[in-house]
Amino acid sequence: MSEGILLAKVARGTLLPEAARVARLQEALPQIRAAVAGETDEVALQATLACLLWETLAQANWCGFYRRVEASLLAVGPYQGGMGCLRIPFDRGVCGACARTGLTQLVADVHAFPGHIACDGATRSELVIPVRVGDRVVAVLDLDSPHLDGFSPPEARILEDLLACTFR
Repeated sequence: MSEGILLAKVARGTLLPEAARVARLQEALPQIRAAVAGETDEVALQATLACLLWETLAQANWCGFYRRVEASLLAVGPYQGGMGCLRIPFDRGVCGACARTGLTQLVADVHAFPGHIACDGATRSELVIPVRVGDRVVAVLDLDSPHLDGFSPPEARILEDLLACTFR
């Protein structure tokens, strides 16, 4: 699957209504699953997911992974978008909270989140989902949007399921 994701084009930065975003993500899922089927290398999986989710989630201004490199430290992994933070300790920011707690973080307004790290000043909302291998959080999927409420609980659930099926 070298052509990327086959979806109707939507301009980067467009915040579609929630129902349209969910439908778009559901339409992309079979293509995404086919692209990663059988792959076991974590970097290859992360790079492919970052690319295909970037194409799917037009409201995102950053889409990628932070990898656990020490007991309480994340380092930037494969991503799409502008420059990301290079390292994030577990006690800082939305990504750190996700890695520390192992819980998805859906933040409607990052400026109201205690300890938010502004890697990109344009980011207004964030969705961060833990990536587990067995019981261990090995990475987080970080999605940023320049819109308030750029992501929804249904999108979070779909992406949680995708990550659970992709990484084991």
